[in-house]
Amino acid sequence: MPEIRHSDASTGILPIPAGGEVDAHWHDQHQIVYAGQGVLSVTTDAGSWIAPANRAIWIPARTVHEHRAYGDTALHTIGLTDNPLALEAPSALVVSPLLRELILTYTSGDEGEGRAAPADSTERARLRAVLLDQLKRSPQRPTYLPAPRDPRLAALCELLHNDPSDNRTLTELGAHVGASERTLSRLCRSDLGMTFPQWRTQLRLHTALRLLAAGDSVTRVAHQTGWASTSAFIDTFKRSFGHTPGASRA
Repeated sequence: MPEIRHSDASTGILPIPAGGEVDAHWHDQHQIVYAGQGVLSVTTDAGSWIAPANRAIWIPARTVHEHRAYGDTALHTIGLTDNPLALEAPSALVVSPLLRELILTYTSGDEGEGRAAPADSTERARLRAVLLDQLKRSPQRPTYLPAPRDPRLAALCELLHNDPSDNRTLTELGAHVGASERTLSRLCRSDLGMTFPQWRTQLRLHTALRLLAAGDSVTRVAHQTGWASTSAFIDTFKRSFGHTPGASRA
């Protein structure tokens, strides 16, 4: 991806309209990004992370990444010179109700709409300390969709990106891209770090979040993303994100 250097990782709020993007760039500092409204994806050369309302994304310093918004999105960012989470790769973190309010307050600035960060620097430092304590306690939850390197696996993944409801087996898909099921299974483990069913489920969940942010109904999203039934979709979604797709859509 193209590379644009940003010398620092700012703390604040960036409104991004539905479908809007922030081109590929990197920061000298670490950064926390959180969608206070809408759904945000963070993409690197290694793959994509997606952030619904109860997830924040940790982006290490010097990681080239780009953003895309699904639905009108309020991007909250926190720049950090240190690495309090000791994470060397991007990761999705669970955002509790308390942590959400801390992020919204801390990033709003003195002139923020609705919420104003404390003007006094000592009070702001205390707010930051509590925010970091909460971040350290946040469990990691996989919202990661890795990108394949092998051209045969990349061709297969592209088919499913274009149509997540495609329910063909790995053997049937392999016949289309010219590779055996055994070869593709091995490539999934080596390239993606997960099995083919796990990757396809992640793809469908990513797609579902984007469609829900665009306003599609839960039933329609379940059909578009290939679940056998709406109830099966709701169950998988809730186990993955901790809330129902209806709550995410709202």
